[in-house]
Amino acid sequence: MQPFHKTRLAPTPSGFLHLGNAFSFILTAAIASKHGASILLRIDDLDRSRVKREYLADIFDTLTFLDIDWDEGPRTVNETLKSYSQHRRLALYKESISELNAKGFLFPCACSRKDLASAGLLGGCTGRCQTKEEPFALKLKECPERLAIHLYASGISYLPYPKSTSQFIVQKKDGLPSYHLASVVDDIHFGVDLVVRGKDLWDSSLAQVYLASLTHGLQPYTATTFFHHSLVTENGAKLSKSAGHTSIQHLRKKGLSKEAMYQQAGAFFGLQEKVSNLQEFTQVVHPMRIIGTE
Repeated sequence: MQPFHKTRLAPTPSGFLHLGNAFSFILTAAIASKHGASILLRIDDLDRSRVKREYLADIFDTLTFLDIDWDEGPRTVNETLKSYSQHRRLALYKESISELNAKGFLFPCACSRKDLASAGLLGGCTGRCQTKEEPFALKLKECPERLAIHLYASGISYLPYPKSTSQFIVQKKDGLPSYHLASVVDDIHFGVDLVVRGKDLWDSSLAQVYLASLTHGLQPYTATTFFHHSLVTENGAKLSKSAGHTSIQHLRKKGLSKEAMYQQAGAFFGLQEKVSNLQEFTQVVHPMRIIGTE
């Protein structure tokens, strides 16, 4: 089995974690164990307006409840804010943005999502914003038609580049880096080479690999391997952190046990055997059998 150096759990503290988050954590931990990879806990807290201490605490409570340990990253809310917050890596993000800008890959744009929707555009720029005096974001100028990406199931694959991420934002109007830029820089900084995430982030994976291909400093990310798994849904829609009745915190208060959680995770990923903890889940799960369609 191919060895990997490190994977990561990368929750955003913008709400209480739900079943989908827990199942993804379980699968990531199991795959890491099978491949001899260490686990980084990387908390995505750039958007301070959405971060609350109780949401940060819920991340640690959920991982403890699931008996999932990690090798690197914060252990407490205070340690997160003091030593591991993304705001402590702003200089790294700005360095990459400056390099991309200096090479001519970025352009200023003030178009809002409403502007683009009104113009019938998925992304990009209407051009009208150039006549306004307001804060500008920095967006990527051009995107390829196809892109090479390393996939867990099929190795290097050449896929069509999604129109939904054409001319995506690299630096927001407030001067902070976008999710795509910060995620790439963080994974390079911490040495992550395996990313396990939901199928809803297919476009993000392709956007991030393309972004990384543009400069020498971001190039290592292009060798990252991606595993995209199916999503937990409710009434056909993926779960949201704003839907409190699906949160782990709510379910635990209603009496959900760790054993029941692992049984649900096993059933969701199609395991035939009954599992009640991470060790049992890891022993019987076969990642190639459950991977989402690539």
